[in-house]
Amino acid sequence: MYYPVSSVLIECIILSVVETTDSYGYEISQTVKLVADIKESTLYPILKKLEKNGDLTTYTQIFQGRKRKYYSLTPVGKEHLQFLRHEWSNYRDSLDAIIEGGIRE
Repeated sequence: MYYPVSSVLIECIILSVVETTDSYGYEISQTVKLVADIKESTLYPILKKLEKNGDLTTYTQIFQGRKRKYYSLTPVGKEHLQFLRHEWSNYRDSLDAIIEGGIRE
C-alpha cells in the first residue's frame, strides 16, 4: 500500500478480524498485510496492548503438535471496535469529501 497506516487503524483492523472468529497471530498478520505493510515486530506489540487493555483475551490450542495462541474479542473490545468504526466512518467521509473537492475551509 502506498499510504501509511496508523497503529489505531491497525487496532481497528485486528479487532475486526477477530470479531466473528477467534484467530492467531500469523492469520491476523496476513489479513492486516492486505492493507498495511507491517512487520510482525509491529503487530505483536499492538496485540499485546489490546490484550492489556482488555480488548482481547488469549488461549492456547494445539495445532499439528504445536501450541498456537488464539486471540478472542472481549465485550470491552466489542465496545472499543464500535467506537473505532464510528471514528473511521467520520474520518473516511471527511477525507473523501476533501479529496473529491467537496470541502474547503
